[in-house]
Amino acid sequence: MRYWRVLIAVLSIVAGSAVAAQAQPAQPDPPAPPGLPLPPNLSLPGLQQWIDAVIPPPPIPAPPGPMAAAGLTPALTNLQSAVMPSDSGDPLFDAWPPDLAEHAPGDVLEVRDVTATGGPLVLVPVRQVLQLKFRTTDAHDAPSFATASLVVPAAPWPGPGPRPVLVNNLPIDALGRHCTPSYTLAHGLNGADSATTDWIPPTTQLAALRGYAVLIPDHEGPRMAYAEPYVAGHAVLDSIRALRNWLPDEFADSRFVMHGYSGGAIATRGAVALLDSYAPELTPVVAGAALGGVPADYKILARSMNANLASGVFLAATFGVARERPEILGMMNNLGRWAAISPLKDTCAGIFGATGVLMLPIDIAADVPDPLHSDLAADIYRVTRMQGMKSAVPLYVYNGEQEFWIPAEGARTLFREQCALGVHAVYRSVPGEHIIAAATGYPDAMNWVDQRLRGVPAPNEC
Repeated sequence: MRYWRVLIAVLSIVAGSAVAAQAQPAQPDPPAPPGLPLPPNLSLPGLQQWIDAVIPPPPIPAPPGPMAAAGLTPALTNLQSAVMPSDSGDPLFDAWPPDLAEHAPGDVLEVRDVTATGGPLVLVPVRQVLQLKFRTTDAHDAPSFATASLVVPAAPWPGPGPRPVLVNNLPIDALGRHCTPSYTLAHGLNGADSATTDWIPPTTQLAALRGYAVLIPDHEGPRMAYAEPYVAGHAVLDSIRALRNWLPDEFADSRFVMHGYSGGAIATRGAVALLDSYAPELTPVVAGAALGGVPADYKILARSMNANLASGVFLAATFGVARERPEILGMMNNLGRWAAISPLKDTCAGIFGATGVLMLPIDIAADVPDPLHSDLAADIYRVTRMQGMKSAVPLYVYNGEQEFWIPAEGARTLFREQCALGVHAVYRSVPGEHIIAAATGYPDAMNWVDQRLRGVPAPNEC
């Protein structure tokens, strides 16, 4: 069975890559691969050597734009450029401002009103839907940019003080720029590329009906670095800075609270961990954060999501992190490189998630026998774990007790660690696996968020 899964993957990826190659300059034909028999029992590293012998290396053009890290070999620099997402056709998401280094994080670079298209999609009465493009910081502390959408309800804020803001960190979980919530709000529904999670659960709608403004960050950044917590955390915090900078009379003194589930929990965790060091001026205005289905420890996910029905998502997340940490790309074999530059690099979760039916292990895309237990993997686990980084705000953490892809042990450990650091926190074990737990844990999480937005002090159950 594994033999056929490997062959299907090889044929699918190479065929898909041919589509991408049509848009590139003509390349000389690669030498014919040797006629090697399939290695006995498909054991590693024999299988990986067979893949590299059968599949020629893909053509990699020179980079046209800015990269995420310095000190790379020319070949790795070219590969990093080739795996970046294609342009969406909308300069708000595609164009790198030439003067980014001259701006401070949170500086607004561009603003546009998309109420005409975004308003009807919100499904509740709104005064305005604005999109902000602002300066942020990538995973290596270099200047970057990000975008976010602001939904302002039609009704005046009925409570005391300025209108509070819910920061809705949606589970974007995508590799293409057209998969982001802001792209949908600006351009309308675009088939399967518009994520169901933009509406279910209806966080934006419920918040707007309560009178709160809703800020929706596109927290994967322009490189669509899915699952990279530093990129996501910076983008979330800089979206708050950008809103306060652009509309100071309305939101400079507003109270902000975050919520995120699954991929949105990665962004929320990154934001609260970086708040003190990266944006300390926001600490007084951010009243708390709720995060559920928490992918807090990628070492756990390496055993729970690899070589099963979740493998498509796991491979995409690894690839997303690699866009900012290109040393991961250096461990790919020819099959992995063809996949990385193929149309798969622009897919949304509905496409790459479906490839999990092949239940492929990540090993078949690597050139080392056990990539998930390598020294590089250990370093990535350590960096993305953010262990010892104290949340600057109270936390509400929830996770499905029957979770098998994102086990509750990661969320429980995060809760215990934050308690030990002195954070006011609450943990809720809720019934169900990942999808069911998103529903069973949602009402209490949103009640906690609502109380923080209304100024009620956060409870502490540590």
